[in-house]
Amino acid sequence: MNQLFSALSITALLTTFSLSGQTVRFQTNVGNINVQLLPADAPKTVANFLQYLNSGAFNGSFIHRSVKGFVFQGGGYTWSDSAGPVPIPTNTPVVNEFKISNTRGTIAMAKLGSDPNSATSQWYFNEVDNSSNLDNQNGGFTVFGRVADSASLAVMDAIGNEPTYDASGTFGSDFTDLPLVNYDGVKFSSQNLVLISSIIVVPAIGTNGVIAASDFGGASAAAVGSFIEIYGTNLAGTTRAWRISDFNKGKAPTTLDGVTATVGGKPAYISFVSPGQVNVQVPSGVSTGGSVAVVVNYKSQATAAATLTIHPLAGAIFAPAAFKVNGKQYVGAYHVNGTPITNGNIYGLPAAPAVPGETVQFYGLGFGPVTSGTAITGQLATGQTKLSTPVEFFFGDQKVPGTVLYQGLAPGFVGLYQFNVTIPANAPSGDMAVHVSQGTTTLPQTLYIAVK
Repeated sequence: MNQLFSALSITALLTTFSLSGQTVRFQTNVGNINVQLLPADAPKTVANFLQYLNSGAFNGSFIHRSVKGFVFQGGGYTWSDSAGPVPIPTNTPVVNEFKISNTRGTIAMAKLGSDPNSATSQWYFNEVDNSSNLDNQNGGFTVFGRVADSASLAVMDAIGNEPTYDASGTFGSDFTDLPLVNYDGVKFSSQNLVLISSIIVVPAIGTNGVIAASDFGGASAAAVGSFIEIYGTNLAGTTRAWRISDFNKGKAPTTLDGVTATVGGKPAYISFVSPGQVNVQVPSGVSTGGSVAVVVNYKSQATAAATLTIHPLAGAIFAPAAFKVNGKQYVGAYHVNGTPITNGNIYGLPAAPAVPGETVQFYGLGFGPVTSGTAITGQLATGQTKLSTPVEFFFGDQKVPGTVLYQGLAPGFVGLYQFNVTIPANAPSGDMAVHVSQGTTTLPQTLYIAVK
């Protein structure tokens, strides 16, 4: 069973959601603003912005224009203590790609008033909904990103609320509304500017980007010991699952190729990394009964927190996507020799149905503690254990009970549960529904097993 289970798991691990654009972080002396780029809506504009970003053109720049209750603008100048504002060298203008409205919290390209295709390096943040105005001027102003989280939106508002001064007599006509921080009106220094030390690409978790393991139902909630999948961008620089060499005396790794993660503030065990997906096991000590924060850290840059609901128990049975045929989800069950149970309609696997009275093996996640107190997180299981909250298996529309001979951690795995269950002796041939309950709760999965 081990070889097939691993192969199916890795296949699922490499199957990612449709992902949004990269997230970039504006690092300013007022605070950081995370912006999710929108390459699907403005591909050339995003590419243009990233070209400036990757060249370091925005490092040491500043906000040179701010109109309270409207926009603030940057990307035009860096600061020199000896020369003052220094224009950022510009590339060939980018074609206008207006599509997304200039609503609050979006970032768009600035351009010349007489030419819709004149945008180069300068951009602005919409402090309010400016769609009725900016969507209709000069071919519409191209929105290419949106503020990614509430903390960033608060920083945007803070910058927009900084007082402004007319510095056009000193620096030129672009500086009639120069925002300044902690300026006493007498002595000016570069620290009074709204400075942008850098704009960098950072790891980001996508919208609704955290779910329980997809091969086990992909629920929106998990339990301590469950494996979860985190989808996003720039989450890692490599693609691989953990290896036995990553373990230390049976202890699972909390870092993998420079990637770490926390769930509810506790270091999680990292089982898989890739740029678009990181899989972790929920560690012990995480609070249950509500939502907790999920954060991924890569190259010392942390994502904004996503949330995940943690229940005391969140049992889920192994039922991979490869076992779903014509809308019917077959359970990932095995004969004791490791052969998967199928009726022959699962691609690449010969027919090998279960036999009435046969004892077969099921696997699951999220079923909670075992009576011995053995660790269910971050440790390769050894020996036999027994679930603290028992499970029951029922078969067919009549829900005939099967006999559960073993229910505990699967030896040689981390956080995986094994159930040895005898199929009812009077089970009819065909696809039988499998119903699983733990305590007073019936698992929500709708599953089938082939019997003959």
